[in-house]
Parts: sequence; structure tokens; C-alpha cells
Amino acid sequence: MVKSELVARLAEKNPHLYQRDVERIVTTIFEEISSALSRGDRVELRGFGAFSVKQRAPRVARNPRTGQAVQVGEKHIPFFKTGKELRERLNPNGNTAASDDS
Repeated sequence: MVKSELVARLAEKNPHLYQRDVERIVTTIFEEISSALSRGDRVELRGFGAFSVKQRAPRVARNPRTGQAVQVGEKHIPFFKTGKELRERLNPNGNTAASDDS
């Protein structure tokens, strides 16, 4: 699903809202999540999951074309961990790969 499909589906389920207002709401939510992550904050949506930022240390990598060693600097990457309710919904038979302790 892409953003426009999400907006269309939400507008369809909420006929009392204009589609442009639903689009503004979705955009604002995504912008707030992005802003929080860029500040280094964690965003938790209970039952759905948590967004956070992980730090990758600098390392030496290889250029796949030439095989030459390349220095890769420190990076910050977004990370998403699913919530328990979402995992249970995706795996209704109880076979979840992630444990509650992780």
C-alpha cells in the first residue's frame, strides 16, 4: 500500500471527512514520526510497533565492482520493531518468530 491508497481507504471509511483533510492528517503523522526520529526520539504506537534509530559504527566495506576497500562512515538508520498485537494478528496460530523479551 502506498500513501495515496492509505489516504483513499481512510477517506472511504470516514465519509464525514474530506479527502484533503485525511491527506493532511496522514502527512502530519508521518512528518511527526520523521521529526521525532531525526531528534533521536523513539516513537511507539501501542499494539502496532515502535520506530527508533540505530547507530551503525564506521567500517571498511568492499566496492562490489572493483573489490577495492572503501571506508564507510557512521550511519544512523531507522528501525521498526513490531508490537505484540500486530505479530499476533499476522501469526494467528501463535507461531511468532520474535519473543516478548526481545
